[in-house]
Amino acid sequence: MTAHTPTVSVVVPNYNHADSLPLTLPALLAQTHPATEIIFVDDRSTDDSVAVAESLGVPVVHTPHNGGPALARNIGAARARGDVLLFVDSDVELPPDTVTRAVRLLAADPRAGAICGILDEVPLVRDSLVQECRCLQAHWWRISSLGDVSFLFTAICAMPARVFAEIGPFHEGLRQTEEVEYGERLTGRYPIRLTDALHGRHRDDDRLGPMLRKVFHRSRLRMPLYAYRRRAAQGFETASRMWAAVSALLGTLALPLPLPLLAGALGALPSVAALLLFLACDAGMYRFVARRRGPALLVAFVGVQWLINLAIAAGAAAGAAQWLCSRSFRHLYEGGPRPTAQVPS
Repeated sequence: MTAHTPTVSVVVPNYNHADSLPLTLPALLAQTHPATEIIFVDDRSTDDSVAVAESLGVPVVHTPHNGGPALARNIGAARARGDVLLFVDSDVELPPDTVTRAVRLLAADPRAGAICGILDEVPLVRDSLVQECRCLQAHWWRISSLGDVSFLFTAICAMPARVFAEIGPFHEGLRQTEEVEYGERLTGRYPIRLTDALHGRHRDDDRLGPMLRKVFHRSRLRMPLYAYRRRAAQGFETASRMWAAVSALLGTLALPLPLPLLAGALGALPSVAALLLFLACDAGMYRFVARRRGPALLVAFVGVQWLINLAIAAGAAAGAAQWLCSRSFRHLYEGGPRPTAQVPS
């Protein structure tokens, strides 16, 4: 009697990633696992995404309206027929053995609710220095957090279909933080594993302004959840990284002060001390960048990280103020899907 080969449904939410699809969709079509279906869900893109996907031979499912990645993933999961759901962002290119690896990892770890992969340090397309810096950070933060985490890293994420059915769909009332809420829900029953056995190249933001706005709003929108659970995410948002954001804010606020004029070199000490604390908070990341890319890129990387941490701190402050002033914001994460009752074994 032959063993059952698990079927896998690859769910790909997409919004305006037409430029990446000629790289990412062929990589999915080239997967070596014999029982794989691709469900490409377009969230009412305004670019040529649909035409590009169809030209590559990938059928397109449409959302009824532009509802965000939570809606797109839910529509894809509802259509899926596989034993395993593999969520993959449409701007992530996977190696051809990724689906096979995901199936093996889940089979070897039956307790896991989800197994998430990491993003490579080199971008899918090398568009800008900002993107190089962002991908290096995203890579380091993940490889330094391998193991159990409470985030659901949906860029590359495999989970048994039965677990998704039990935990429920993504919260469609959330944008940019739906994976944080889902991770909180999922880890109430099952562990989430983060592993470098699954990985892919990602096309991150290549312009500083849009990237900082995204970071700001993600930080702001997480504040009601943090206030509710009174803790940071496991394995990713460490205390030292929170202090990095605080030190970047304090160091920046100290810059306009007339202390250097009043006290000479001593007046620069607050900003210098904040910079040193900032570097110490994630020293491993800066050593990693120096080893991989050299001192010249490290200087640019530190500058980009300072701005990212400023956006994080500003977003947290704005979120805290909004939490105090807005009842609806305080209850942002309420009213979403809930896990089904567990059946006693």
